[in-house]
Amino acid sequence: EYSNEVEAVIDIPTEYALAQNFPNPFNPSTTIEFSLKADARVTLKLYNALGQEVKTILGDNYAMGNYKIDFNASGLNSGVYFYTIEASGVDGSKFTATKKMILMK
Repeated sequence: EYSNEVEAVIDIPTEYALAQNFPNPFNPSTTIEFSLKADARVTLKLYNALGQEVKTILGDNYAMGNYKIDFNASGLNSGVYFYTIEASGVDGSKFTATKKMILMK
């Protein structure tokens, strides 16, 4: 007879989310976190203040879950940038969000 209890905590996102990068302002590296409520095709792109695409940070399929991406902007000039995530879930769901980041060299 066993009496030991085991508690398991499983952190499964119930929604899509894009967090504010940290640190912000940054030089030259920052972390971007996002959550997927379903398996999804994800793109994460960086735009300059004029709205021009500067870099595709991610472009791949991801399983449902929470993610941390370390982004190094050492090849970019100081300034304000915007990062946008677009997720297309296998369940037909869609998510788009944009946040601002500041690179200070």
